[in-house]
Amino acid sequence: MKKIKLLFVLITMISIQTITAQVSINTDGTTPDASAILDLKSTEKGILIPRMNQSEIEDIASPAIGLMVFNTSDNRFYFYDDGASVWKEIAIGSGTITPTPTCGSPITYGGQSYNIVQIGTQCWMAKNLNIGTRIDGSGNQTNNSTIEKYCYGDNTSNCDTYGGLYQWDEMMQYVTTAGTQGICPTGWHLPTDAEWKTMEMHLGMSQDQADATGWRGTDEGGKLKETGTTHWASPNTGATNTSGFTGLPGGYRYTNGSFTDLTFYAYFWSSSENGSDAWYRGLSFGSAQVGRYDYDKAYGFSVRCVRD
Repeated sequence: MKKIKLLFVLITMISIQTITAQVSINTDGTTPDASAILDLKSTEKGILIPRMNQSEIEDIASPAIGLMVFNTSDNRFYFYDDGASVWKEIAIGSGTITPTPTCGSPITYGGQSYNIVQIGTQCWMAKNLNIGTRIDGSGNQTNNSTIEKYCYGDNTSNCDTYGGLYQWDEMMQYVTTAGTQGICPTGWHLPTDAEWKTMEMHLGMSQDQADATGWRGTDEGGKLKETGTTHWASPNTGATNTSGFTGLPGGYRYTNGSFTDLTFYAYFWSSSENGSDAWYRGLSFGSAQVGRYDYDKAYGFSVRCVRD
C-alpha cells in the first residue's frame, strides 16, 4: 500500500513539473511547442483577455509592466508601460474581418416564396422577382400606387416561371439612389453595380475583369445559371449553378413593346446609373461568361434583390 502511495506522489510531482514548465491547451492532444510556455490551439475559439472600462483599468494597483487589458470604454487593447507609468494603446490596423452572414430560410413576398442563397458575404434571392400587377408590353409602366410588371409575351405563366420584367424607373420606384429598396421587400434592396462586382469576384473574376464592359470572366456566368435545358436553350454552355443563384433566361421587353430572347438570355438590372442609362448583367445560353453593359432604362429586365 505504501508503495502505491509513493508511486502516486511521484507521478503527481512529475505531472506538476511538466505543467509548470509548459502548458498546452487544445483538443487534439498535441504537446506544446518547444518555444512556448503556454500553447493554445483551436479552430473554433479565440482567447479572451480581461475586459474592463477605463475607470476600472486606472484602479488596478501596481500593474506589472506589459500587463494587457481590453478597454470597453473605447474598444481598444492597452498594455502597461512601467517606464512611463502609463497605459498605452496597442495599435489597431486597417484590416477587418466581416462575419459571413447566415442567410436563413425562404421568405414570402407578395404571395411568392423565394429561396435565399449565400454568395460570399451577400444574401441573394435565388429566384427572379415576381411582384406586381401585369400590364401589356405595349404600354410603359407608370408612377402610380401600383407596382406594375410585364410578363414575357403578355403571358402570365411566363411570370410564374421566369419572374416579371420591369423598366428601371418602375423597379426603382422613381428614385435614382443606387441601392434603394425599390420593389424589393423590407430588409432587402436592389443590387448596385458594385454589389454585382462583389459577387462576380467572389466567383472568380479579377477586379479588372469585373470593372470591364462586355462579356467578362471565364466560368462565372456558368456558376450563376440553372443547369440543363428545361428553361435554357441548348447548349446552355458551362452551366453548373455552383453558386445556387439559379439564373433563368427571362428575355426582355424592348422599348417598342415587343419581347425577345426568352430561354436564350437573362438580363438583370442593377440600381446604378451610367449617364442616362443603367448598368445591367447578362447571362447567355451560349457562354459561361457574364455580360456587363449599360442600357436604356425603358427596357424591361428581370430583377433580383439582395439583403441589407
